[in-house]
Amino acid sequence: MNRYFEDPAYLWLLVLIPVLAAVHFLMRLRQKQKLRKFGDPDLVRQLMPDVSRWRATAKYGFLLLSLTLLIVAFARPHWGSGTKTEKRKGIETIIAMDVSNSMRAQDVTPSRLDRSKMMVENLVDKFSNDKIGLIVFAGDAFVQLPMTSDYVSAKMFLSSIDPSMIATQGTDVAAAINMAIHSFSQDEQVGKAIIVITDGEDHEGGAVEAAEDAKKRGMHVFVLGVGSTGGAPIPDPSTGKYMFDETGNTVMSALNEDMCKQIAQAGGGAYIHVENGYAAQEQLNDELDKLSKKEISAEVYNSYDEYFVWFALTALLVLIIEVVMLERKNPLLKNVRLFKDKKVKA
Repeated sequence: MNRYFEDPAYLWLLVLIPVLAAVHFLMRLRQKQKLRKFGDPDLVRQLMPDVSRWRATAKYGFLLLSLTLLIVAFARPHWGSGTKTEKRKGIETIIAMDVSNSMRAQDVTPSRLDRSKMMVENLVDKFSNDKIGLIVFAGDAFVQLPMTSDYVSAKMFLSSIDPSMIATQGTDVAAAINMAIHSFSQDEQVGKAIIVITDGEDHEGGAVEAAEDAKKRGMHVFVLGVGSTGGAPIPDPSTGKYMFDETGNTVMSALNEDMCKQIAQAGGGAYIHVENGYAAQEQLNDELDKLSKKEISAEVYNSYDEYFVWFALTALLVLIIEVVMLERKNPLLKNVRLFKDKKVKA
């Protein structure tokens, strides 16, 4: 049984419990010291037969218990059985996303990068028995999300992708493909797809050779070309204007379809032009459906049940007990003595 808290920051409030308990202890101690000024403690107790020595402390204990339960409730505890591994039929897919500055261009709406992220999200929604991984690249490449069947995490990491996450600008498609090659499992029978999403501005070279290497290893390289061949200016988020080169001219970025087609052909996949319609999405889905599917191990994330209500109701019950409990002795039980009282000497 696994457990976690949705809002664990509330648990810091539990520090108040021992502090409040210490304050109550000091107040009771001070009260006893004041009673001693009136005379012998045993004699004082006999003069106040209806006063209970433990009920005030018990009431305060119930109050602290109720507060503790409320704090835990606000932290929103969840219990569940965690994860388990199942065998499912599917493929393995690595998404290599270009995050260079040119992907900010808006010749497809809302931008090349945002349109690409929307396509990947739609692709993930279609997956059921498949595994997915994310690689981001510009002048360098790194793994954003290792191969997984956790589609919720995939969407979370996808939403955080931005050109600012890679300081080295440029477009090194070869680095992305080579990294993707080494991100798959060792199972040779399961279908493996590398989906490169880029505007085709390969500044480093070697992408065709990397695609050929992937094909030899039994992988299919698909290239999604995002943007227009006519070109578009690149927005500069720091100024709110467009980027300029050293001569003061507006930087234009055009889709290099020839490069994209060469990479896809060398990788044994297909080139798909991404525009504002949904044709590219449907074509990509059709291409992936052609890949062989085999039983693969997948981690299934079981649902967790939230126990906020149970802790809140228990806290309310304890609070009701504290309210109805009197500090004075119960009239029906005040004559009950478990131990004999000490006799007071005259």
